[in-house]
Amino acid sequence: MAMKINRDVCTSCGECATVCPTNSIKSGKGAYQIDAATCTECEGDGQPGVPQCYEACFEEDCIVQV
Repeated sequence: MAMKINRDVCTSCGECATVCPTNSIKSGKGAYQIDAATCTECEGDGQPGVPQCYEACFEEDCIVQV
Protein backbone atom coordinates (compact mmCIF):
# COMPACT_ATOMS: atom_id res chain seq x y z
CA MET A 1 0.00 0.00 0.00
CA ALA A 2 0.99 3.62 -0.32
CA MET A 3 -0.31 7.03 0.55
CA LYS A 4 -1.67 9.46 -2.05
CA ILE A 5 -2.09 13.23 -2.05
CA ASN A 6 -5.41 14.61 -3.23
CA ARG A 7 -4.39 17.35 -5.68
CA ASP A 8 -7.71 19.16 -5.22
CA VAL A 9 -7.03 19.64 -1.51
CA CYS A 10 -3.22 20.05 -1.43
CA THR A 11 -2.09 23.62 -0.70
CA SER A 12 1.56 22.86 -1.65
CA CYS A 13 2.76 23.82 1.81
CA GLY A 14 5.47 21.11 1.75
CA GLU A 15 5.02 19.99 5.35
CA CYS A 16 4.53 16.38 4.24
CA ALA A 17 7.75 16.31 2.21
CA THR A 18 9.89 17.50 5.11
CA VAL A 19 8.85 14.59 7.35
CA CYS A 20 8.94 11.74 4.78
CA PRO A 21 11.66 9.26 5.86
CA THR A 22 11.89 7.72 2.36
CA ASN A 23 11.90 11.02 0.42
CA SER A 24 8.91 9.74 -1.55
CA ILE A 25 7.13 13.11 -1.69
CA LYS A 26 8.03 15.59 -4.42
CA SER A 27 6.55 18.82 -5.70
CA GLY A 28 5.03 18.70 -9.15
CA LYS A 29 2.48 20.56 -11.22
CA GLY A 30 1.09 22.75 -8.44
CA ALA A 31 0.75 20.05 -5.76
CA TYR A 32 2.86 17.46 -4.04
CA GLN A 33 2.89 13.83 -5.18
CA ILE A 34 3.86 10.59 -3.42
CA ASP A 35 5.89 7.98 -5.29
CA ALA A 36 3.98 4.75 -4.61
CA ALA A 37 7.04 2.68 -5.51
CA THR A 38 9.04 4.03 -2.56
CA CYS A 39 6.32 4.94 -0.04
CA THR A 40 6.35 2.52 2.92
CA GLU A 41 3.59 4.30 4.89
CA CYS A 42 6.39 4.88 7.44
CA GLU A 43 6.43 1.21 8.40
CA GLY A 44 9.09 1.04 11.09
CA ASP A 45 9.37 4.84 11.36
CA GLY A 46 7.44 7.10 13.73
CA GLN A 47 4.17 6.06 15.38
CA PRO A 48 3.08 2.54 14.46
CA GLY A 49 0.33 2.62 11.83
CA VAL A 50 0.41 6.41 11.35
CA PRO A 51 2.28 7.74 8.30
CA GLN A 52 4.28 10.86 9.12
CA CYS A 53 2.98 12.78 6.09
CA TYR A 54 -0.59 12.21 7.28
CA GLU A 55 0.29 13.54 10.74
CA ALA A 56 2.05 16.61 9.30
CA CYS A 57 -0.74 17.62 6.91
CA PHE A 58 -3.23 20.15 8.25
CA GLU A 59 -5.74 19.75 5.40
CA GLU A 60 -8.49 17.20 5.98
CA ASP A 61 -8.68 14.42 3.35
CA CYS A 62 -5.56 15.66 1.58
CA ILE A 63 -3.43 12.57 2.23
CA VAL A 64 -5.20 9.24 1.92
CA GLN A 65 -4.28 5.57 1.73
CA VAL A 66 -4.66 3.86 -1.65
